[in-house]
Amino acid sequence: MKRRRQIRLVILMVLLILVTCCARDRDPEQRPSPEMVRLKIPESISRGQGKEPVLKVYVKESGEVKELPFEEYLQGVVAGEMKNDWPEEALAAQAILARTFVMEFVSEKGGSKYEGAHVSTDIEEAQAWNQQAVNDRVKKAVERTRGEVAIHNNNYIKAWFHAHAGGRTATAKEGLAFEEDEPPYIKVVKSPDSPEAPEEDSNWSVSFSTQEVVQALSEMGKEAKEINSAEVVQKGPSGRATTLSFNGTEVSAPEFRIAIGSTRMKSTQIDSMEVAEGKLTIKGRGYGHGVGMSQWGAYALAKEGKKAEEIVQYYFEGIKIVKAWE
Repeated sequence: MKRRRQIRLVILMVLLILVTCCARDRDPEQRPSPEMVRLKIPESISRGQGKEPVLKVYVKESGEVKELPFEEYLQGVVAGEMKNDWPEEALAAQAILARTFVMEFVSEKGGSKYEGAHVSTDIEEAQAWNQQAVNDRVKKAVERTRGEVAIHNNNYIKAWFHAHAGGRTATAKEGLAFEEDEPPYIKVVKSPDSPEAPEEDSNWSVSFSTQEVVQALSEMGKEAKEINSAEVVQKGPSGRATTLSFNGTEVSAPEFRIAIGSTRMKSTQIDSMEVAEGKLTIKGRGYGHGVGMSQWGAYALAKEGKKAEEIVQYYFEGIKIVKAWE
């Protein structure tokens, strides 16, 4: 009898542990925060292992270099890259990637092209920055993920993101004409881009004069006197154009998009191209290079109840989210 009671007691204890673990899994607020990991923090910004770095930021708008605690600078980036009334977990996912971007940027490049700065607010060099748009929601998202970065094999990932994936993300080679080996964490994934996204981001049409096309080709080192034909020659794994042809002259689609204007030709996910009456008309889907996290996808996933870490890991395969500092 005594032995039976002992067995029952052991079974009850095991069941209690299982029920407690399941309850924690169901309650997102009780999930453990990412573990602290010893990562290489660039010496130029380090204040010691596990401590928040300090950045010298070149503010393009004013031309001055400001010294800011890392997390304070990050608030302005999140507010510059994403609307400050979006779901907190989408903002938090943006914070993780923006934080990772800076750490990888300083680690790889050593600092900004602007003398005396580690990073800048010049969007052509780094990330957008809008200190005036920082609100309590942005502050909470940054604080909630304090110190969190995305790594692969203990190195900071290339934390790419874009506005709208048009349903599928891209590889780095097709979306960015990335010349190095394809990062192992970048894969083509279905993106649940929110139907709340502006129609001009999800489905767009743009027309350029053939003279604009000639000028863009010239900037790319390609000569063309006139344009009377255009076609997609090659596509990548996500279906995006990788090579375009104008009058038989082939060019990189991502590079052409930059040359012609990336805010007008919003992506290389092209549905049709046509030259008629002195104009090139392109119809396509999505906004941005398509690599990494889709911001409108993050919006949709956050609305579904996903946490920031889950959102980032959805778009980047096989990575870890860890804390670089408290």
